[in-house]
Amino acid sequence: MALSRDDVRASFERAGDDHWRALIAHHEDAYPNPRPTPGDVAKGEAQRLNDAGYGDRARYQLVESRVQRPTPSSVTLTHRIRTLPDGPTWDTEPFTNYE
Repeated sequence: MALSRDDVRASFERAGDDHWRALIAHHEDAYPNPRPTPGDVAKGEAQRLNDAGYGDRARYQLVESRVQRPTPSSVTLTHRIRTLPDGPTWDTEPFTNYE
């Protein structure tokens, strides 16, 4: 089963409240021309991770997803992935988009 928007949202929350709040601020700070909502970002990331093959739940676990705001108009996302059953954990390449 592939990763869903809710799976990615939960992974942002597992990384800590600051990460989910950073996505909210990224969206709201652009008012009156808002950027994608946190839910839209989670949906886009689910699709991107599935396309990269990380949605294979028998093989990978999405541990957490972190958000950085290198500039006021951008977010950089990094996902921590674990190979199952007891394999290594690593971070994906940082991805900047959703401006």
